[in-house]
Amino acid sequence: MADRAARLAAGERTRVPTRELAQRQSGGDEVVLLWHPESDRVELAVRSLATGAGCQIEVAPADAIDAFYHPFAYVGGCERSYSVSREGTTIVDG
Repeated sequence: MADRAARLAAGERTRVPTRELAQRQSGGDEVVLLWHPESDRVELAVRSLATGAGCQIEVAPADAIDAFYHPFAYVGGCERSYSVSREGTTIVDG
């Protein structure tokens, strides 16, 4: 604890992990809602379980739950694809 206090006093920032707010599977797709506390950004990630292909977009916090339940209304034109990695993500119970 004293080591952490010394780092903070020296101006060193500690990294706050991304938090998984919600996750569900629908048909052959996985939908994940992520929150980045450092930047206060919310992202929606959609991935095909069959192919592993997916995309991730930023959504307005006010639209987060709607985007989670209706992801294709938000990621329909998503160009950026990725492979999902949950390393460094904290799952929030709730």
